Amino acid sequence: MSRVSIAAQPVDTNTLRRELQRPGCGGFCVFEGWVRETNEGREVSGLDYEAYNELAISEGERIIDEAVQRFGIADARCVHRVGSLAVGDTAVWIGVVSPHRDEAFRACRYIIDQVKMRLPIWKKEHYLVGESSWVACSHGPAEEHDHAHHG
Repeated sequence: MSRVSIAAQPVDTNTLRRELQRPGCGGFCVFEGWVRETNEGREVSGLDYEAYNELAISEGERIIDEAVQRFGIADARCVHRVGSLAVGDTAVWIGVVSPHRDEAFRACRYIIDQVKMRLPIWKKEHYLVGESSWVACSHGPAEEHDHAHHG
């Protein structure tokens, strides 16, 4: 089963959550990225996402493999939407399970940061006023985080 997918349809978070349940895991962390109504002072009416699917999925799988090794998590899933999204839609969903919460939190943060930096996914914002524009997903962590596994 692929742990990473690029989806043209809304994200089914309940199914994803159920797929990640493990009897030996007490830690579950989710990140949901939603389309917001403003960006850098401009009112947004919606977004379009495009992806190079094969490369995005293979690189996403590498990112999850890295998270498993670095943080000792049991499993993770990542779904990124493509196509036209409205304000409030889920654009990206990441779920992580692990025996303990700390590993789940740190791995979830690592995965979203790496997804935004490494996956070939492009975002076009549509504004209420003015022309639409392709934007860089450059809002990374404000500081460097220690992503090393602390056993």
